[in-house]
Amino acid sequence: MSSKATVHNSMRIYHRYLGFFLAGIMAVYALSGIVLIFRDTNFLKQTKVVEQQLKPGLSADSLGKAIRMRDLKIESVNGDVQSFKNGTYNTVTGAVSYTTKSLPKMIEKLTHLHKASTKDPLFYLNVFFGVSLFFFVISSFWMFMPKTTIFKKGLYFTIAGIILTLIMLFL
Repeated sequence: MSSKATVHNSMRIYHRYLGFFLAGIMAVYALSGIVLIFRDTNFLKQTKVVEQQLKPGLSADSLGKAIRMRDLKIESVNGDVQSFKNGTYNTVTGAVSYTTKSLPKMIEKLTHLHKASTKDPLFYLNVFFGVSLFFFVISSFWMFMPKTTIFKKGLYFTIAGIILTLIMLFL
């Protein structure tokens, strides 16, 4: 057997077993990616009323930081109670009440896969997954012999995929 056939067969075997290993991971990433597409809507989100006791007399900026609400703006003041979008804050007692919308815990954990940073242990899974997907890209060209019609058609589909992606990115 020639060395080309050995590389060809080895790539097919690695591609096959890595594919089986990553099938579950890919399914989870696919589902969480679809959910993330709708992150700016209320799709699957649940409304939750939050009541906290904060320091009295906080400014709008301090209040926004304390309850993790960006660009919090006080819309109206009625005595000691300041109203903002989706909530109220009592400047004398420090009581704050507001509503938030969030994904259920399990779905939130799944979407966290896409948001993991280098400080998160999921970082290693993300790097492994990305490198594995890149290996799939490369090893897929060893699935068929280069002189076959299937391989040549596969190259056309590859080029079409690259062009479609570039069009979607730059339009």
